[in-house]
Amino acid sequence: MTSADRHFSPSEAADLLGVSVKALRLYEEKGFLTPSRSATGWRAYGPEQISRAREIVALRALGLSLAQIGRVLARDEVEMAKVLAGHQANLETRIAALMSALSQVGALRSELGAGRLPALSDLADLAPSNLPEPVAFELPWPWGGERFELKRLAKLTFIVGPLFSGKTRLARRLAEALPDAGFLGLERVTDTAAAKARLADDPALAARVAESLRWIVEDGGTESDAMLALLVALEAAAPKILVIDMIEDGLDQPSQEALMAHLRRRDADAKPVLCLTRSNAILDLAAVTPDEAILFCPANHSPPMLVAPFPGAPGYEALASCLASPAVRARTAGVIAHRPDQASQSA
Repeated sequence: MTSADRHFSPSEAADLLGVSVKALRLYEEKGFLTPSRSATGWRAYGPEQISRAREIVALRALGLSLAQIGRVLARDEVEMAKVLAGHQANLETRIAALMSALSQVGALRSELGAGRLPALSDLADLAPSNLPEPVAFELPWPWGGERFELKRLAKLTFIVGPLFSGKTRLARRLAEALPDAGFLGLERVTDTAAAKARLADDPALAARVAESLRWIVEDGGTESDAMLALLVALEAAAPKILVIDMIEDGLDQPSQEALMAHLRRRDADAKPVLCLTRSNAILDLAAVTPDEAILFCPANHSPPMLVAPFPGAPGYEALASCLASPAVRARTAGVIAHRPDQASQSA
């Protein structure tokens, strides 16, 4: 049997396609995909099923819901027109942003050609931002009042550092300094009364949360109180910028991965999110996009620094050493759990 004729088990097919086994089952339940059966009755995915599954995964990457995918697979002309129009609008928005960035790069290259070396801050300014002006403040303890300036705010910013590096204090200070920002703490995992009350009082918010949750479950995530609290904060009109403490808390690995897919799928004008994390399912360094940024808090309490997600970049190795799989994070979460207040203030 050649590799082209190979049949894959559900777990092998899921790994090959970059989705969860739960997602494959869901595609099957919706009638999008029909796996064959082995002689012993196990599901098997041959070339035709893998090809169809790739099409489904690609349509999901375009931002289509399962209902839309069903109509596209059925060759619905009206739905296809809507999909193409939406994709064209997204591409035009990205093109406008790229043209602006190209103009900035051209200006910096002209300066370099004239013998003027661009400042590192000029290079950092090439990152996407929706801040009307830079945000500057004195860093809290343990930095001792050093000045910190954030010139640009990415759509998604990861805040990472080892234990007791001050990253939680930095996050709280950012939530205070950024315009219309709010901080979502760890209490959300066990106390969801406020989130549920907001849903009861705001039907429009409840509808948006239900839609987001449906997408996440379709991508292999699990509905939970922790997930609900996150989605309520993400979908609420206020705050305009959201800073989240340890975004992975209360979520298993498939849910973390589905949440990240959801965050990246949001519209360009969605609220910016800054999230603390030490999970490599949340911060997959190979998956970071140009619309994202990484703030790293060194163990020696040097000022927080932006780190590029590439091996060899300044701070990359120290950053990577702070990340662990959800399974490892779950095993080590109890190390400081007996002193939650002190731990969160020092982290």
